[in-house]
Amino acid sequence: MGATGNSGRTPADRGFVIVAVLWILLALSSLAIIFSAYLAASARALAASDLSLQTEALMSAGVELAAYQLTLTDEKTRPQSGAFHFGLDDVSIGVTFTSEAGRLDLNYASKEMLIGLFVVLGAGKDAAGEYADRIVGWRTRPAPGSENVEAARYNALGYSPRQGLFVHVNELALVAGIPEALVDRALPFVTVFNGGPDVDLKIAAPEIVRALDKASGNDQDGFGARSASPNGVAAGAQAPDSQSAASTAQSPCYRIAISIRFRNGHRTTSEAVIALGDKVEPYRVLSWQNDVEPRNPVLLRGRG
Repeated sequence: MGATGNSGRTPADRGFVIVAVLWILLALSSLAIIFSAYLAASARALAASDLSLQTEALMSAGVELAAYQLTLTDEKTRPQSGAFHFGLDDVSIGVTFTSEAGRLDLNYASKEMLIGLFVVLGAGKDAAGEYADRIVGWRTRPAPGSENVEAARYNALGYSPRQGLFVHVNELALVAGIPEALVDRALPFVTVFNGGPDVDLKIAAPEIVRALDKASGNDQDGFGARSASPNGVAAGAQAPDSQSAASTAQSPCYRIAISIRFRNGHRTTSEAVIALGDKVEPYRVLSWQNDVEPRNPVLLRGRG
């Protein structure tokens, strides 16, 4: 009598079993590769999330420390600008703060100051006057019962002018007729948080000081400090001394730039605008922008 153990399986059956086992091993191997890739992707996602959370915490710390420094003094002795640096867990954090009084407020700047700024940034005088008119038209509500001529200019653009206060400087790109390149040049010098027409020339950029020279008809070499008034006329016909030269323009709003450098070389910069408050609410965040890129300096036109 013959053995019956494996005699029932033919060579074809045994081959089929081997192939099936190989397919199972291949499937398990593929599953292991997929799972390994999933773990690696999850680790990278968690690391990026951890870096993002760490960055956000450090940015908040920078804003808190800047607000704390500003609230240590009263309004009269409060610095208009400043900077400090601190380190935490091998991370270097640099913080600078500047009053918004150093920027031209799109909502309150005089037409003459706007013209002066656009001329300094490269526009012709006639074109600059047109741009200033459009800004004034954007922020001004027409008189009741009068024809809304300004709104008619926007019909072809498919939207209407706000005819109210600018709520963000990026709205400048929506104002009819202003070239995009000129808008990009103007953004570092304008704000909606100054709160008034005056500019503190101690902290203003040279372009702002030059714009005042243009507005006052006193365009000359050098950047002598002057006090910018609402009508764009320099205060005093003679050169003032160093104390009287400083503008009394003040703003409760400050722009805070925070630069973080990690040990691995990664670097990020954020910018926030805060409004100082009282003891109950020391400050409020009005604007926050992450991953701010340094802007290229604007080359001034000739002084001729």
